[in-house]
Amino acid sequence: MIWGEVRKLLCVRLDSIGDVLMTTPAIRACKESFDCHITLLTSGAGSAAARLVPEIDATLRFAAPWMKPPALRGDEAMIECLAAGRFDAAVIFTVYSQSPLPAAYMCYLAGIPLRLAHCHENPYQLLTDWVPDPEPASGIRHEVQRQLDLVASVGARAGNERLSFVVPETARAVVKALLAGQTERLVVVHPGASAASRRYPPEQFARAADLVIEETGCHAVFTGDVHEQELIRSVQARMSHPSLSLVGRLNLAELGALIEAADLLICNNTGPAHIAAALGTPVVNLYALTNPQHTPWQVQSRVLYHDVPCRNCYKSVCPAGHHDCLKRVAPESVAAAARELLP
Repeated sequence: MIWGEVRKLLCVRLDSIGDVLMTTPAIRACKESFDCHITLLTSGAGSAAARLVPEIDATLRFAAPWMKPPALRGDEAMIECLAAGRFDAAVIFTVYSQSPLPAAYMCYLAGIPLRLAHCHENPYQLLTDWVPDPEPASGIRHEVQRQLDLVASVGARAGNERLSFVVPETARAVVKALLAGQTERLVVVHPGASAASRRYPPEQFARAADLVIEETGCHAVFTGDVHEQELIRSVQARMSHPSLSLVGRLNLAELGALIEAADLLICNNTGPAHIAAALGTPVVNLYALTNPQHTPWQVQSRVLYHDVPCRNCYKSVCPAGHHDCLKRVAPESVAAAARELLP
């Protein structure tokens, strides 16, 4: 079989929401070039995003034991599931610090004829199409570009390289009801992130939000999942101006509808930044220098950080203990960036 004959394609992206969204231009390239049915094998978090990506026809959820957080092993059952799917090909999408080989081995055992991925080491029979990984030795590409380059190696190219995320009308209706009577310009503030190293300090987030409200007259709405309620309370408690919290009250589609309705998003390096990029909402991105390849893609943005010698640490907790890449970004700089981006 050759790639031009692929009609059933398995795409593997086992990490989180933002990673799935940054892979959507490459998935679209496969859809348009091969005219194929696409199934995404992804995490539980990734599957929430997949439902809102029209290029993805079906989703398989898999808590891979080699990904974070550790999961109960389900390898054999998933291999049987993949074999039953009778896929023509698999594309395994990874960041350069991840190995594709565990997923490649599953696809190999499932009998998927064509298997494509970046890989630092010789995969031998595990991959039929191996793109030697040039990163980080030869520089680091944006994550979107990395995956576009991968699928281009087998002839898949997209005319549109924007991220994909479609907001259902039902989600828009929910958000419209929640914002009933709201007339001011709207700024969504999302202080959370999965890793502590990627969170701007709460006291600085509070000061930045106050300054944006004072200087622009905007209304601030805080978002986050149910586990971030204490974080958002601590931010709001430090503020001088009133704000609305929708923490734990929105599903992913409704969060997308809120970001779509907003004039601006202020957030850390986290999934909502990529939702905003897909929907065209400007972003002030407080960007910890843990990894450089996940900035907002093809959207108006200001990426704020303080350069540090320990940049690109790839750590979930600041290994130096000072968190200077974010702490030394002044709230006044956040407010200035917001003023530049607001209509």
